[in-house]
Amino acid sequence: MPQKSATVAGEEKNREPGGKKSPKIATRHTLVKTFISWNVNGIRAIEQKGFVDIVKTLSPDIFAVQETRVQPDQLSEALLNIDGYHSYWHSAVRKGYSGVAVYTKSTPLKVIYGLYGEGADDEGRVITLEYDDFYFINAYFPNAQHGLTRIDYKIAFNSALHRFAAERAKEKSTVICGDFNVAHKAIDLTNPKENEKNPGYSPQERAWMDDFIGAGFIDSFRKFNSEPDNYTWWSYRFNARAKNIGWRIDYFCVDPNSDERVVGASILKDIMGSDHCPVQLDFK
Repeated sequence: MPQKSATVAGEEKNREPGGKKSPKIATRHTLVKTFISWNVNGIRAIEQKGFVDIVKTLSPDIFAVQETRVQPDQLSEALLNIDGYHSYWHSAVRKGYSGVAVYTKSTPLKVIYGLYGEGADDEGRVITLEYDDFYFINAYFPNAQHGLTRIDYKIAFNSALHRFAAERAKEKSTVICGDFNVAHKAIDLTNPKENEKNPGYSPQERAWMDDFIGAGFIDSFRKFNSEPDNYTWWSYRFNARAKNIGWRIDYFCVDPNSDERVVGASILKDIMGSDHCPVQLDFK
């Protein structure tokens, strides 16, 4: 269910925590904002591993999380109200499944839960925040599942998300982040040959990603880094993370007209607590 939590009581919409006035529109595209995205693999579990302190230490302008696996009434006060942030939550109808949330220092103009009725709204997979000069879409893409039993559902969701993002991009810059549950190219996973028919690297999923990038959406990490062995997810089995046997399936992408606004992108591989690590976008 959608839930919004304002963390600074009585805060004016045009002010940031501490009473400082937010930058005026005239300064947009000059101040660099930091965005972070992380599949936390259960928000209540990672809370016990120092999640709140991680958010405070990194202190991004926006911190998006996926796979929260929580209902609104299960959230602790500490998770709802991190100092200096507003939080917005979209949970699946099914308990203990899926879910996305966003922590933001600046109050958005609007929050959109789901895809306006298109796609998996009941699975809590998409939440969008609108600001003066950009949209911020946080998405948790479906897993195609063993034997690709959910591949049709996933491709339908992906296509709906693509249409949704393309419509937003007609209005203003659009940032899409989250766990896409796909490694796009062979460079994006350790063992591509062995996984060519597996979920996350199937021909259908890679073809969709080809279409998405082919339509002009920019994979921000690959804008700056073309090297192999850069991953965002590792199996808990076989000591995979220590051996760096992984997949890059978490992304920040931006619309074709906003390339110049992307000034940095990175993988925060040393931050622990989930089988994924956070990814970061620097955006002006």
